[in-house]
Amino acid sequence: MTSQNTMGLTPPLGWNSWNTFTWDINETLIKEVANTFVSDGYKDAGYEYIVIDDCWSLKERDENGQLVPDSEKFPSGIKAFADYVHSKGLKLGIYSCAGTHTCAGYPGSFEHEFEDARQFAEWGIDLLKYDYCFKPRQMSGELLYKRMSLALKNSGRDILFSACNWGEDDVYHWIRESGAHMYRSTGDIQDNWESIKKLTLSQVDKARYTGSYCHNDMDMLVVGMYGGSNDGFIGSKIGGCTDSQYKTHFSLWSMMGSPLMIGCDIREASHMTKDILLNKDLLAINQDVESRGAYRIKPEPQWFHDDDVFIQVKVLSDGDLAIGFFNLSDTQREISLQFWDMGLPYASKCSLELYDCWEHKTIGQFKERYNPVVPKHDCLIVRAKVVS
Repeated sequence: MTSQNTMGLTPPLGWNSWNTFTWDINETLIKEVANTFVSDGYKDAGYEYIVIDDCWSLKERDENGQLVPDSEKFPSGIKAFADYVHSKGLKLGIYSCAGTHTCAGYPGSFEHEFEDARQFAEWGIDLLKYDYCFKPRQMSGELLYKRMSLALKNSGRDILFSACNWGEDDVYHWIRESGAHMYRSTGDIQDNWESIKKLTLSQVDKARYTGSYCHNDMDMLVVGMYGGSNDGFIGSKIGGCTDSQYKTHFSLWSMMGSPLMIGCDIREASHMTKDILLNKDLLAINQDVESRGAYRIKPEPQWFHDDDVFIQVKVLSDGDLAIGFFNLSDTQREISLQFWDMGLPYASKCSLELYDCWEHKTIGQFKERYNPVVPKHDCLIVRAKVVS
C-alpha cells in the first residue's frame, strides 16, 4: 500500500472517459489512452489516473451480489485491465454511485459499500468516482459518503475517493470530515463558454473550501473537445470553445486548485490542446504542495460592475504568488492590480518580478501596480517573485 500521507496531498491529475465517450467505452479504447499518456508526455507531466466512468458493468449483479464487468466492453476483466494500466506506471479509476443505480441505470453501491470496496481493491483499483443518482430520498447523502469512505479505507488497498454529489446538501461543511480526497462542487460541465463561466462564478468565493487531502472539484476538463462529445448535453451545439476559451478554462481550474481530469480524446489532441494540457508552469501552480485556494480581487468597482473581470491570487509554498488576470466579458479590458491589495506596500521597497506562464518568459519587474490589457474570454497568468 502507498502512504496515506501522500495520496490526495495535491489535486489529482488524470483522464476520464465520460465527457467524450460516455457509454461508448471499451478496453481497447482506454488502453490506447493509457499508451498515449506515456507516448505524448502526459505521464511525465504528472497526469496519472485513467478513470473508467459509468456504463462499465452489466445491468445486474451476479447471484452473489457482486458487480460484473461487461465482457463485451472489457473482455479481459477489470483485474487484468488494471494490471495493464499499472504496467504503464499509471493508476486506474472506476465509477459507482451512492444510490441504488448509477446515473445511466447500472447497479449502484447503496447498501453494497463494503463488498464493492473490497471488490475494487481486489481488482487493483486506485480511484473511485462516486456519483449521486437514485439516492433513496430519506437517506442522508452525508452519511452515504461517510459510509463509502470508511469502506474504502478498510478495503485493503489505498483508493482515492472522488465524491461527486454536485455541490448538494451543503457539501462544503461536511465533506472534509467524511474522508473524501476530492469532491464535486458543481453541476455537470458542458463544452461551451457559458458553462465554463457559470461554474467559475459559482466557485470564486469558495477558496476556503479546498486544500490538501480534500480538493474542490469543479468537474472534468473540456479542453480540446471542440464539441466532440457523443452526448448532446455535454457537447455544444455550436462546436465547443475557442482555444483562448479553453486556455482560460484550464487556467481557472489550475489557479483554483481543482483536480485536472482531461475529458477530450487525447489520441487526437491538436497541438494547441497539448500546449494547454501540458503547460508545466500552470501544472506547477495547480500542484503546489500547500494546495491553497486562490483569493479574488475585484478591480476598480466604479468601472467593473459585474463579476466578469477579476484577479485571482494564489499563495505558493516558496513565497511566490500565482496571479491570474481574467476577462470573462465580451470586450477587451485593462485590468489594474494594485500590489497593496496583495500585502505588498510601496513602503516595503520591494518589487514583483513577473513571469508569464503562457509565454514562458519573464515580463519584467514592477513596483506598486501592474495593469495588462486582456482580450475577451482570455487571461494572463503570471508567477510573481518578491525582489528587493
